[in-house]
Amino acid sequence: MVQQITEDFCVAPQLAPESMAQAAAAGFKSVINNRPDFEHGPDQPTSASIEDAALAAGLQYRHLPVAGGYQSPEEIAAMRALVDSLPKPILAFCRSGARSTRLFAQAMEL
Repeated sequence: MVQQITEDFCVAPQLAPESMAQAAAAGFKSVINNRPDFEHGPDQPTSASIEDAALAAGLQYRHLPVAGGYQSPEEIAAMRALVDSLPKPILAFCRSGARSTRLFAQAMEL
């Protein structure tokens, strides 16, 4: 499920709160959630619930929700700032992983 993009950056499809302990055990130091809360309904875990689990697992956590079809220059710059500042390795996720991959690629072009 986890796809390595660079040595220090991986992406994944939707993660659940219980995935945070697994991410920490796998060696990740930070998690970025690129998915807006309730994007596809009430069954999607909220950012707050994932953040609580991430912090409990000793991970840094940031929520940078972006739309699937378009990421603004401001969102791309915010992603770059997160990648530059968060402890690595970083695991980013969205619905399928594709949005986080595109956002990272655009951010690295800055």
